[in-house]
Amino acid sequence: MKKIIPITLLVFVAVLSLFVGVKSIPINHLFHLTEMETLVLWSTRVPRTVSLIVAGATSSVCGLIMQQLTQNKFVSPSTAGTTDSARLGMLVVMLFLPNASLFSRTFVAFIFAFFGTFIFLKLIQKIPGRNQVMVPLIGVMFGNIVGSIVTFFAYQFDLIQNMTSWLQGNFATVMRGDYELIYLSVPVLIGCYFFAYQFTVVGLGESLATTIGLNYERTQRLGLLLVSLASSVVLVTVGSLPFLGVIVPNIISYYFGDQLKKTLGITAIAGSLFLVICDILARVIIKPYEVPVSLIVGIVGSVIFIYLLVRGKRYETS
Repeated sequence: MKKIIPITLLVFVAVLSLFVGVKSIPINHLFHLTEMETLVLWSTRVPRTVSLIVAGATSSVCGLIMQQLTQNKFVSPSTAGTTDSARLGMLVVMLFLPNASLFSRTFVAFIFAFFGTFIFLKLIQKIPGRNQVMVPLIGVMFGNIVGSIVTFFAYQFDLIQNMTSWLQGNFATVMRGDYELIYLSVPVLIGCYFFAYQFTVVGLGESLATTIGLNYERTQRLGLLLVSLASSVVLVTVGSLPFLGVIVPNIISYYFGDQLKKTLGITAIAGSLFLVICDILARVIIKPYEVPVSLIVGIVGSVIFIYLLVRGKRYETS
């Protein structure tokens, strides 16, 4: 019953998303749409809703995998330097390969995201006892350092506006023909489900994983590859979605536990549900204008993230 509720809500808000926007489509026109309404529905609303569902699921699952790999509930691509490292890769492409295809940009962003996340893992290994609060703070600081480098060179080469507009989480520009790359994250999600048991064991610690015969480092690197690839696809296609990968997995683990095989699917559904709701709010909050969905996600996510950090600190000291 717990799983039926979010699934039902996701179906409801996904259908609602098709009819809400600057150009509203009355639901009673569904079976006799005008030519303009048909164009809007199939060229923008359906691609937008599909990309919202896929991006929300991908970001949430990536956060869940990162939390297992680092054994920390507050880590996600946005708090581990993964997203900022991918941004650095995007800047390199803009500087040296300005005419590169979308696929090439994604590949370079993936390479930088992987190595940036790998550096983050090496940094947190130096922390005695793996302090639960300190780990994500180090990730945020590391990401800010990388982000500052990106901003500096973007200003130097007059690319700041391109970088900001390209990487800001905004689904208003999603249209048929320019969003399909996001489907690359679907096989990554399937791969995460296939290796869910191994990632769960990694989350129990290196000594236990080694004891039962699992190659700890190889499995950790596999997880990094999957997370980096999926995060890069989402970043290049629709932009950054801050804190989504932190708050959704934490809420789901509170109600459903930490066994990845059982929670991965419901985490994906909850992430999609959260993102679609935020996008609908972004469309109606100052209608007929839209605000970037990353703004709504960032405000809500940061409040919940701070609450989780405070609760985690209290749990450690109690």
